[in-house]
Amino acid sequence: MGFFKDFKEDFNDALDEMAGTGEAPSEEVMVNTLDGDIDVESELNKLDGLLEQVTKKVETPATNKPEATTATPSAPQEEKKSFFDTKKETKMEAPRTMDVMGNVAENKTQASDENAVITAGMKITGNVESVGSIEVQGEIVGDVTCNGKLVITGKVNGNSESAEFFADAAKIEGEVVTTGTAKVGVGSVIIGNITATSAVIAGAVKGDIDVNGPVVVDTSAVVMGNIKSRSVQINNGAVIEGFCSQSYADVDVNSVFNI
Repeated sequence: MGFFKDFKEDFNDALDEMAGTGEAPSEEVMVNTLDGDIDVESELNKLDGLLEQVTKKVETPATNKPEATTATPSAPQEEKKSFFDTKKETKMEAPRTMDVMGNVAENKTQASDENAVITAGMKITGNVESVGSIEVQGEIVGDVTCNGKLVITGKVNGNSESAEFFADAAKIEGEVVTTGTAKVGVGSVIIGNITATSAVIAGAVKGDIDVNGPVVVDTSAVVMGNIKSRSVQINNGAVIEGFCSQSYADVDVNSVFNI
């Protein structure tokens, strides 16, 4: 009995040195100090099981070493741009159209159907612009520009530019330019030059009249200035102090007098 006790103690000490754990021997290794017979075969089996456990403890740290991992550099991420940065880079382009020849041209502002009215009793000091038509019943001190028709029954002290012009009992001091027809009604007084494609004068104009097309000077008209046109019709009773020239006519005047 003393033999097995000494054997177990020596064996446990050896296992502890091999494992390096410094742990106390398990209960299975403890020797029964009570008096009695010892089953040798049973004790040896316990020793074999204990040996297997110690072997596993010793081998596990060597075999289960954590593998070295190599850090893989991640792909550079694209820098996200904020809404404001994107807005700065965005360039606003004017709308364009393509003509028949395939050339790109900038869109021009077209006339609108809207009609702005400067009512009677209203006075505006400053320039007035509109994409539509303008009707002036009151008074404007400044230039007037519109893409539509300009109708004046009040007063304008400034230059005007429009697609079509009509003055009815109006008082205008300034240059009148239109890409269409200029109509000066009875009772209207214009102090300034008139430029148009055609004209009908029934009021008073103090200035030159330059028209690419025909000009009609009505009975009640009074013109103090030169008239340059394609053709001119002067009705009986009209008063003109100036020269009339049909410089836009197709007729070569000099060739007529070649003898």
